[in-house]
Amino acid sequence: QSRLVALDPVRPDEMLIAMNLRNRRFHDVYRLNLQNGEIQMVSRNGGFQYGWVADSRLRVRVAANPAAVIVRDSPAQPWRVARRWQDGSSGRLIGQSRDDQTFYVLNSIPNGDTEAVLAVDIASGEETVVAHDPKYDVEDVLIDPLTRQIQAVAFHREKLEWQVLDPSIADDFGLLAKLHPGQFTVLHAPYGSPMLPSRNLGRRDLDNRTWIVSYDNADGPMFHYAYDRNSKTATLLFADRPKLEKFKLAPMQPVSYQSRDGLTIHAYLTVPAGIPAKNLPVVMLVHGGPWSRDRWGYHGAVQWLANRGYGVLQVNYRGSTGYGRNFVIASYKEWGGKMHEDVVDGARWLIEQGVADEKRIAIMGASFGGYATLVGVTLTPELFAAGVSRVGISSLLTHEKNRPPYWSPLRGVWARRMGDPAKDEEMLRSRSPLYFADRVQVPLLIAHGANDVRVVAAESEQMVRALREANKPVEYFVYQDEGHSINRAENRHHFYAKAEEFLAKHLGGRFEPATELTGHAGVTK
Repeated sequence: QSRLVALDPVRPDEMLIAMNLRNRRFHDVYRLNLQNGEIQMVSRNGGFQYGWVADSRLRVRVAANPAAVIVRDSPAQPWRVARRWQDGSSGRLIGQSRDDQTFYVLNSIPNGDTEAVLAVDIASGEETVVAHDPKYDVEDVLIDPLTRQIQAVAFHREKLEWQVLDPSIADDFGLLAKLHPGQFTVLHAPYGSPMLPSRNLGRRDLDNRTWIVSYDNADGPMFHYAYDRNSKTATLLFADRPKLEKFKLAPMQPVSYQSRDGLTIHAYLTVPAGIPAKNLPVVMLVHGGPWSRDRWGYHGAVQWLANRGYGVLQVNYRGSTGYGRNFVIASYKEWGGKMHEDVVDGARWLIEQGVADEKRIAIMGASFGGYATLVGVTLTPELFAAGVSRVGISSLLTHEKNRPPYWSPLRGVWARRMGDPAKDEEMLRSRSPLYFADRVQVPLLIAHGANDVRVVAAESEQMVRALREANKPVEYFVYQDEGHSINRAENRHHFYAKAEEFLAKHLGGRFEPATELTGHAGVTK
């Protein structure tokens, strides 16, 4: 497994990549010569490093491990701790200044809650808050590729909102906010940390005159413009899904409700276009991670479900990122516990609001969302009419044993957040759907990729076996040429066609028979 570490336009013939060639558990950093393909190890992982940023000479002098940011004065010097991560905060490296005196991170300030952009002096450890919001974590960062100056930061509140730090681009951002409906993004390609996952599709040239700007809407395609900063004009390039323009898609509404223990839970509600939001069949679509979040914007699966007549609620349950570290800490050892209660409370809120028909609520998701689905139909079987689980975890005990080797640096994080099998075995067993298959009262559809290394296919295999031994209804599909995602078009066609047929049968939504399903797409078990 390889990961990009750094690119720099000042050194266009080289790049840094991390690969676990020497040890499957740990990544070392290599310099790749783009002219002749030669690689050279430039930073050997002493154990537990999982992130790096490069200085102006593409040297690795700043790294991250689960406990702290570590630095060294030169590649020949020993590492020392520069800053410790705050518990519950994701802790992400962003980059290093052009003068190599400062590194930038996303993390909470001491005794703070939400993640801020912090500038930390490498020599002294003194840190400065660059940008911060008291309620929301920083979502994204715009960095000038040549100067490495942080120019703007984004917070995903209900929608994506930018805070401009560099006055030289303030007028540009003001114009771009009015150019096209939706939330816009613009980001450079040549420099930036892959430790900061970005949904931005934007690009800009190195003379900083032309920007490629992307506009995301929940109810339509993404539009891409070329923006000329000199003339202050923009030219539409294309829409990424132009066929969507002729359809009336469903709007996505940010909502919130109170959990049973008093937390504010943020969510997104989508209802079918042109249909009153009353007494609808509803799909609770649970995101994976769990340390990620649902965002406002176009989601193909959400629009598909809404088109078939379902309301869709996407819940950012406790543990979801973006809402501060205390919201994450509230999820510790609550897999299948309070995290699931947040989803259940969302379903009950929809019933109270009159949006959902209480007899026609399904739960659906992938990865952690697949686990949440299995939890829903085993631990709260009276609430849901059906469940669709893809690459879902069925036992927290077996999942812990089968996680990929390159996740080993985060073993302590998993033990603290999910639970330690050595100390919390009974708790983890009580939150594992595998051991409660006999409680299932509703039909299940389960799918898995045979090559999945994050959640191995045995997780679904053992759940299906337990369900069938208990004479419970389950459909099962294995995709022999897929892993944790479904990437091949024929497999996606097969899965969504089967899921649509399944939901229509048990919730009563609209169903369009598939015109063609390739023979090798899925293997029924």
